[in-house]
Amino acid sequence: MPVSTRPDHEQPDRQARATMSRSVSPRTSLARLGLIDLDRAERLVSGPVLARLVGPDGGDLDRLAPLAGAADPDQALILLDRLLDASPADVGMADRLRVDVDAMGRLVDVLGMSEALGDFLVRHPDAWLVLADADALSLAPSGTMTRRVLLESVGADPDHPEPIADGSGPDVLDRMRVAYRTCLLGIAARDLSGLAEMDAVATWLTDLADAVLEAGLAVARAGLPVDTAPCRLAVIGMGKCGARELNYVSDVDVIFVAQADSGLAGLDEPAALRTATALASGLMRACSAVTAEGTIWEVDANLRPEGRQGALVRTLASHVDYYQRWAKTWEYQALLKARPVAGDRELGQEYVDAVSPFVWSAADHEGFVGDVQAMRRRVETNVPPRIADRELKLGPGGLRDVEFCVQLLQLVHGRSDVMLRSPTTLVALEALAVWGYVGRDDAASLADAYRFLRTLEHRLQLHRLRRTHTMPEAEADLRRLGRSLGYRSDPVPDLLAAWKRHAREVRRLHEKLFYRPLLQAVARLDAGQARLTPQAAEERLLALGYADPAGALRHLEALTWGVSRRAAIQRTLLPVMLGWFADGPDPDAGVLGFRRVSDELGSTHWYLRLLRDESLAAERLALVLASSRYATDLLLRAPETVTMLADDAELRPRDLQALLAEARAAVARHEDPTGAVAAVRALRRRELFRLAVSQLTHASSIDQAGDALSDVAVATISGALEVALSAAGTSPGTIRFSVIGMGRLGGAELGFGSDVDVMFVYEAVDGVDDTEANSAAFAIANELRAMLMAPSSDPPLDVDAGLRPEGRQGPLVRSLASYAAYYERWSAGWEAQALLRARPIAGDHDLGERFIRLVDPLRYPVEGISEEAATEVRRLKARMESERLPRGADPALHTKLGRGGLSDVEWVVQLLQLQHAGRIPSLRTTRTLPALAAAAEAGLIDSPDAQSLRRAWELASQVRNASMLARGTASDMVPTKARDLRAIASILGYPMGDAGRLLDDYRRVTRRARAVMERVFYQAG
Repeated sequence: MPVSTRPDHEQPDRQARATMSRSVSPRTSLARLGLIDLDRAERLVSGPVLARLVGPDGGDLDRLAPLAGAADPDQALILLDRLLDASPADVGMADRLRVDVDAMGRLVDVLGMSEALGDFLVRHPDAWLVLADADALSLAPSGTMTRRVLLESVGADPDHPEPIADGSGPDVLDRMRVAYRTCLLGIAARDLSGLAEMDAVATWLTDLADAVLEAGLAVARAGLPVDTAPCRLAVIGMGKCGARELNYVSDVDVIFVAQADSGLAGLDEPAALRTATALASGLMRACSAVTAEGTIWEVDANLRPEGRQGALVRTLASHVDYYQRWAKTWEYQALLKARPVAGDRELGQEYVDAVSPFVWSAADHEGFVGDVQAMRRRVETNVPPRIADRELKLGPGGLRDVEFCVQLLQLVHGRSDVMLRSPTTLVALEALAVWGYVGRDDAASLADAYRFLRTLEHRLQLHRLRRTHTMPEAEADLRRLGRSLGYRSDPVPDLLAAWKRHAREVRRLHEKLFYRPLLQAVARLDAGQARLTPQAAEERLLALGYADPAGALRHLEALTWGVSRRAAIQRTLLPVMLGWFADGPDPDAGVLGFRRVSDELGSTHWYLRLLRDESLAAERLALVLASSRYATDLLLRAPETVTMLADDAELRPRDLQALLAEARAAVARHEDPTGAVAAVRALRRRELFRLAVSQLTHASSIDQAGDALSDVAVATISGALEVALSAAGTSPGTIRFSVIGMGRLGGAELGFGSDVDVMFVYEAVDGVDDTEANSAAFAIANELRAMLMAPSSDPPLDVDAGLRPEGRQGPLVRSLASYAAYYERWSAGWEAQALLRARPIAGDHDLGERFIRLVDPLRYPVEGISEEAATEVRRLKARMESERLPRGADPALHTKLGRGGLSDVEWVVQLLQLQHAGRIPSLRTTRTLPALAAAAEAGLIDSPDAQSLRRAWELASQVRNASMLARGTASDMVPTKARDLRAIASILGYPMGDAGRLLDDYRRVTRRARAVMERVFYQAG
């Protein structure tokens, strides 16, 4: 039995407490004991029951001195009064307590912490003798003896190979519960008096659970009919039971495995399985049934193959077949803790031996990383928000963080190192440190935090013997917990401070332990750090989702090698950064991008300090680098823009007026056109990066992205136009020139991969020859396009004038009068439709507005287009579907031209505008969604249909943007390759490992939109 591990400030000095001053009043003496309700305390100590302990007049209050060490002195005093009242006088409890200060101390320790065990003692006063026997308590409880006690409590022979209880009725179950709580009382006394550490207590609680399961199985055997077919049944402990680390109150996780008895002839397997199922069910009832003595705990068999839907009992061969063919990663991880706990131990060991290979090959399976990430997310997201910050087990920095961390390291490295295969968390953690997979200092810190949190969890559960791991909010509950852990002067603040400190340490180490040891393979670390071999480092990276672990290690070496301040800061940053990269869809790109950015900026005085001191900036940088080639490329063109990642305000889209003002100022600062347009394009590049990060962090919606990207394009064209007017050599006052936005630019619906559609309109100033004006306008338009599309270090802005009259065969620029003549005589239906999205964006504002007034009658005819014209629109759309969809493209997954894609939605809206905008002003907008909403408001389309179209348009736009962000190249296809789909789904907010749902959602949403389109546009059905 270990010596007391309770710190000195927790250790009550029994003898010193045994003497209290007789010169103070009884009330003062009670207050010094830590009692809060002094009126009730005075009534109790002056009553007839406690008089047996403190004398008839309360003159021997020093007998109550041990109350000062109780977690809750008031609760202890109340329960002590009830216990003495329930105890027969001839038992001599009061007399024993008067002379045995240590026994009194152990009793009030239990009563002050556990109301449930106090109630048990009141019902069974003779059980207090467990606390009185100091010699027995000084010895660790033996698992063998505990098993004997529980089996004997149900009348079974502990020495029989298959013990059978003397019945299965309520009286037998009551005896079993009394024996269980008596044993629990002894464990709690050792725990609360500081005679054992948490891990020893957990082991004893597990031995007790094993004994209960064995006794429950004996009861189940007693309940079988006499003609039941024999069988072999093994009970396999899982979870905390299998790991020998149970709490005071836990669901006990088990798996049942059965076999026909091969030593008996004529037995068939189905009959044996029926018997085994009856035994398993009987065992579960014996433990969980509520009797006069209450219940014990639930036996949970849901970790079995197929969970609740699976058979309760399977043969060994059936288990092995399932794990070979169907099991998921989490099921293999659960098997790590499998241990025979009751029943046929030989069969149980055969089961463990048979499933062990599945555990240690789990990290090799495809999808291991995604499954592990999904499990980790599920743990945190399943915590109700109202209690998330009070969760000891599942919250950030909780027990599950420790267990998850240790188990994942075991699954990765235990494949080749058998020394790491212990199912017990603390034992496994120590092995990881001993064999160099975790630094010794980190392992010690994590073990200390784990012991503290588990001890706190034990104290929580002891109070009422209820399964809980949520910190209370009531002051009295927190005070009891704090005092039970030795915080006496200011128990509540001290407890909360210690808890938060340990939780922060767990979270820090949880993030660090996977990645810090990796650096050892490429850099020198301080003493005490883990020493992974290069092979072990590659294995860990591969298991965490890195496709090229050798390449990642080379980048780490380049970043961390040496003794410079830069290398030292990188060694501090990278453990956390590597974790963030691994959470992204492309960890390898994250590491490579980080190296490239660091190579550019690492020598600056601010870059690494920014990442070290601004964790939000570092996390966002990791997200960008591991998620978006597009954003990474923009960042590498100007690495200094990393500074905007530290400030939420910097990620908000800037308004058009601010962008226009900055573009004008940038042009004004440069006398030469080359420098001026370079400054304008640099502004655009910076704003594109801002918007990309805004999308990646979900700081802005798809509607905001379309607006903001269009504003950036407008500001870029406006700034470049000022330069082009000068560079083209146009004399001031020669012409007026305006740029008309068309297509997505006109609709303020640009995506990250969009070209900009424009038309150019000019007007000669009075007295200027039209030929001269035309030449000047042509030079301006050409210069503008050349400036914005020329190769440079900044991304080009592709300016497309293909929607002008006569298309690419028509003149690049026209005068306003030429447009008027053309539209009056030659305009085609498609041109009127294209003009629905026309709006002035740059140049002479008055000229632009006059152009819009010119085309309004064409795009918004007063009586609407004729039925013949509408038929022609439908015919053109059908022809486009059949001719323009790329060869081999899946029509269901093409975001622009596919079924239910952008084109379907936009053509429905545009046809309604052509038919009705002449009489319904709200339809006169260049934007798709506002026009759709106006059509629904006007009753031109049903609201549910409008909603279906809206959702499809939004989703298709989001997928196109995400595709550009992820891959750096524009694409109209929803990808089906797992890697690309995962990247896009991640940007759109789908959980890692759930990318397939994006495909399902896209097909479902666009299928509905297509049905609406065919009904509304083609008038089908």
